[in-house]
Amino acid sequence: MGIHTIRIGIIGAGNIGGVHAQEFSKLADQCEITAITDAYLPLAEAKAAQYGIGAVVATPEELIARDDVDAVIIGVPNQHHAPLAIAALKAGKHVLLEKPMGINSEAARQILKASRESDRIVMVGHQMRWEAVPMAIKEQVDRGELGKIYTAKTGWFRRKGIPGWGTWFTRMDQSGGGPLIDIGVHMLDLALYLMGNPKPVSVYGATYAEFGPSRKGIGNWGTPDWNGVYDVEDLATALIKMEDGSTLSLEVSWAVHMDTDNTPFIHLMGSEGGASYKGGTGKLLTEKFDRPLETLLSKPENDEGERARLSKHFLACIREGKQPITSALTGFTNNLILDAIYESSRTGHEVILNWDLDK
Repeated sequence: MGIHTIRIGIIGAGNIGGVHAQEFSKLADQCEITAITDAYLPLAEAKAAQYGIGAVVATPEELIARDDVDAVIIGVPNQHHAPLAIAALKAGKHVLLEKPMGINSEAARQILKASRESDRIVMVGHQMRWEAVPMAIKEQVDRGELGKIYTAKTGWFRRKGIPGWGTWFTRMDQSGGGPLIDIGVHMLDLALYLMGNPKPVSVYGATYAEFGPSRKGIGNWGTPDWNGVYDVEDLATALIKMEDGSTLSLEVSWAVHMDTDNTPFIHLMGSEGGASYKGGTGKLLTEKFDRPLETLLSKPENDEGERARLSKHFLACIREGKQPITSALTGFTNNLILDAIYESSRTGHEVILNWDLDK
């Protein structure tokens, strides 16, 4: 173990914890996973055996307190994000936090505050920013090839994809929402990033629950608990207005009666050109000599993958003391918008975003 080896502890040994264990264990020259914990310890023990993790720890608190942990990866249900992230930051640990950063904007605000006070890094695990095609689009945006991006449209319509009916996924008090906070947060995050991070100022939105309450639209992710609760939306739509006058339209569903191929999409519309991203491929669009021109974008053949790049970025930020691309501020921004969409749906009015971090 070298002097610059970053020691990592993983909280949550489920699906996403397993993905992080797999990726970080490939970077043995840069880091070492020293400890893992889960509410169901046999799961943590299985992951420890699979990835050669030294210690299985009984509780998150115990893991956070360990001297051989420099950074903590948090992959647990949304309502636990803020308490665990804040405890880790206060203990002087860096944090890689699964999305959404907080269960709501108040939780996200507290994480952002703790991050600033502790001078430790918080990175949100929005892996789509590290996909090859969005990265290629971002490069063109940064070079000014699209000109001024004045509007964008993003979304993800699942036809029949409600996850884990009755489990934490479909309980507002545990997840913070339905498809909006589950898959919508990915599209919102990526769209704002590709637009050049304009500052959102107001939101008008609506949410609907036409499938979940009557147990329709069930997908195959997670195990249903038919004695459980479904009190979240299954479709959300919103228009987000930026300080510079540009707009972003966001539409997502877990279940809907429409002709959809179930893939995420983003369309950027600029004064000089446009870009479209759909399910792993993309296009750059412009007009030359009075003719429409298209350039196809696809993933390179030997692409190392977005998860590998995300993991390396987290380690590089820790080593170099720099803010991640998906910083605590971007996580807070997403949560602020999501809360405003829910509020707008409740009140029927436009919601002005409150950027006061000391609220």
